[in-house]
Amino acid sequence: MRRADETAYTEFYASVWSSLFRTTYAISGDAGQAEDAVQSALAKAYASWARVRDSRQPEAYVRKMAVNELLGVRRRSWWRLERPGHVPESRAAESAAHEVVERDELWRALLSLAPRQRAVLVLRYYEDLSEQQIAEALGCSRGTVKSQASAALDTLRQRYAAAAELAAERDRR
Repeated sequence: MRRADETAYTEFYASVWSSLFRTTYAISGDAGQAEDAVQSALAKAYASWARVRDSRQPEAYVRKMAVNELLGVRRRSWWRLERPGHVPESRAAESAAHEVVERDELWRALLSLAPRQRAVLVLRYYEDLSEQQIAEALGCSRGTVKSQASAALDTLRQRYAAAAELAAERDRR
């Protein structure tokens, strides 16, 4: 790689790393997996820097690589064997602010969704991408993005309603 390309890649790396990490962390809920996905995507981007650099949106191109890397890891059988089957109990202190507790509950609910549903919601509401951009990032149709988002939001609504019902019943006792 030429010196100018090295400099351009280094600047690109510095400008996108934190954004890519936030996105992959929001999808995976695991900092280690998020870092691995970002590093792998950026290493692949380095290897094919001319193609990445010349794309219409280099950051979107590498974001797609990172999300695919993350979702690809989840398809491997060893990941399913090692993944815990439940979300650990909240460690929020009783004195924590109500917003912190709600945010923690929201992230836990998000992490309980299927990986592709979680990816769609994170890319839509956290990264503020359009349906078309999400479809391009995930390599699927806009219809799939819409159906995954709809199913994910329905699941979250049902879980919220069930939790609210349990809380109301607990308060009645």
